[in-house]
Amino acid sequence: MADVHQPLHVGFTGDLGGTILKVRWYRKKTNLHHVWDTLIIDTAVKTFYGSDLSTMVRAIQRNITDAWSSDIASWKSCRHHDRVCPNLYAAESVRLACNFAYKNATPGSILEDDYFLSRLPVVEKRLAQGGIRLAAVLNQLLNFEVKIGQSL
Repeated sequence: MADVHQPLHVGFTGDLGGTILKVRWYRKKTNLHHVWDTLIIDTAVKTFYGSDLSTMVRAIQRNITDAWSSDIASWKSCRHHDRVCPNLYAAESVRLACNFAYKNATPGSILEDDYFLSRLPVVEKRLAQGGIRLAAVLNQLLNFEVKIGQSL
């Protein structure tokens, strides 16, 4: 469930989801996929959360209960058959890959504050969406298992 929420996990096959798109993250040589898998989060943790990942998690949790609270129901529900939901989540990620991940990230680009600060909200929201949706799936599975156990 988490992987489909990382935009480059459903990015372009021609560059292997950004893995062969070489960029610099500030001064560090890397690839765009690694920027989205790790470096945006690591930089946020160091810059805004006192190098404490649990502080970042709590901030995302606060956004879930405050800033994003009106969006949660739509994140959890899937109006289509359950097998279609991952495709819908992947389509969201493809749009985000085009509009955020790949935008202004060409081979040899130096990605710094402008890129980081404009992409961090996307990453944090995708982490929240992935968590909410995983919890919804687990709740559905556990409720289903309880019903099976009760009918025996």
